[in-house]
Amino acid sequence: MTTFKEIRGTAIQSVSSDPTNPEEGQIWYNNTIGVLKGYKSLGGVWSSGGSLTTARSSLGGAGTQTAALGFGGFTTATSNATEEYNGSTWSPGGNLSTARSGIGGCGTQTAGLGFGGYIGPSVSSATEEYDGSTWAGGGNLGTARYTLGSAGTQTAGLAFAGFTFPGPNTTSTEEYNGSTWAAGGSMTNARRDLAGAGIQTSAIAIGGNPGSSPYATAISEEYDGSTWTAGGNLGTARYRLAGSGSSNSSALAFGGNSPPSRNATEKYDGTSWTAVANLTTGRIALRGTDTQTAALAFGGSVPPVSGATEEWNDPTLVVQKITT
Repeated sequence: MTTFKEIRGTAIQSVSSDPTNPEEGQIWYNNTIGVLKGYKSLGGVWSSGGSLTTARSSLGGAGTQTAALGFGGFTTATSNATEEYNGSTWSPGGNLSTARSGIGGCGTQTAGLGFGGYIGPSVSSATEEYDGSTWAGGGNLGTARYTLGSAGTQTAGLAFAGFTFPGPNTTSTEEYNGSTWAAGGSMTNARRDLAGAGIQTSAIAIGGNPGSSPYATAISEEYDGSTWTAGGNLGTARYRLAGSGSSNSSALAFGGNSPPSRNATEKYDGTSWTAVANLTTGRIALRGTDTQTAALAFGGSVPPVSGATEEWNDPTLVVQKITT
């Protein structure tokens, strides 16, 4: 019979109290209470956060899980509302100068960037910068568009793909330096309603709508600051999804239009996507911010439009009883 020591290379210790800093996979016997225990990962989980004051879809976002920014979007009409999240509740911020939906966004709660979007009946090239209380005009995009991908910061932003007016989808990439946009390397695949994550020199474009049947793609592309290259395909092709992540090798994709499910979540390691725990509320046209391990999902359409906010935390390590 194979022993645990032969499998793991260590013996199971008998201790009078649980170790204070166990390692993942460690097993021990607590002889005080007569219980065999182990330390294991439960993987990532979504949990409920405070709802947006104004439920909406196709909004922009920036910031972190505990200091986020949501702006613009669509309720029963295009919105200019801005809200700030403190890790538990949303409160009003300064309104956008120009109401729009399908807007790109990046940066932080006190240094946010919003660009592009639909203003009806046309598409905007306007850029606005947020200082924590008010929005001010920045340099215009070279290519007006909406439902575009976005990544980066207020002084090093990235805009890519999206839908022009009256069409078609574009492969155009633009880089922002805090005052003006300049052309970057073009994408291989034109699309709209995609997700983006990362920074200006290490970004990822996820999924989207190529503009032809079946209207959902699983394609990912990675940006290194000058060129786009093919990344691993999503397990579930979709569009109108959201993303978060710190680079093109550490990202999370969630939600989106992929019938019959709208709650799928996948994690990217720079090579491949892996399915993880689903969103509690499946929806499309939602927004995501922050990192792969501490993401925020908010807004979207179920339908109807939603104010739901969910927080992703990964991994969760717990001490678990193996025997009683």
